Amino acid sequence: MTADRPVGPKIDATPARRPEPVVLEGRFGRVEKLDPARHGAALWEGVKGEDALWTYMAYGPFAGEAAFSDWLGERAQLEDPFSYAIVDREGRALGIAALMRAKPAMRVIEVGNILLSPRVQRTALATEAQYLLTRYAFETLRFRRYEWKCDALNAASRRAALRLGFTFEGIFLQHMIVKGRSRDTAWYAMLDREWPARRRAFERWLSPENFDAGRQKASLASCHRAGQ
Repeated sequence: MTADRPVGPKIDATPARRPEPVVLEGRFGRVEKLDPARHGAALWEGVKGEDALWTYMAYGPFAGEAAFSDWLGERAQLEDPFSYAIVDREGRALGIAALMRAKPAMRVIEVGNILLSPRVQRTALATEAQYLLTRYAFETLRFRRYEWKCDALNAASRRAALRLGFTFEGIFLQHMIVKGRSRDTAWYAMLDREWPARRRAFERWLSPENFDAGRQKASLASCHRAGQ
């Protein structure tokens, strides 16, 4: 209490670190800083002709590889969003995800701008990439709030947020104008105090014992429930 008014608890106010060009190694692949020279050709091969991938994005689809390459080059130079490539064990870049809207002083950051080629959608690598980025944000960069935001009409993204262990917090009405259309935004978040249980669920799901001939035995959602 301060002057008979309630206030929040004191915490470590040391600012978090900004995302860096690290390589996050996993069992199914890795996450590394986006490099158009190394990743561009494979990424284009994975997304060309897949116009539906861009429905809820603020950019795309692109008329051809040259336009896509120009866009990729611009993304790679930005510090916020800081873009990472999702790379399989054969070294092929199959997707992109970014850590963005970083507020180091508040220790808040968002994961977004997620672009997954059909080849990596609904795979263990897609889930592992999110685990690696989440662990990096909480344990290395020391953020205390990790956000996921999406178009409220994007049912797939909303299901993914819940599956990955984010908590739905509400909808911001008329939050944005994207490609000339009004967008309501659904907000989700994960907190640092929730991360230990979320980490155990991710690691239980990702373990070799949870897969039989490439098929999961227990769902990630059930792993989260078991850890509650």
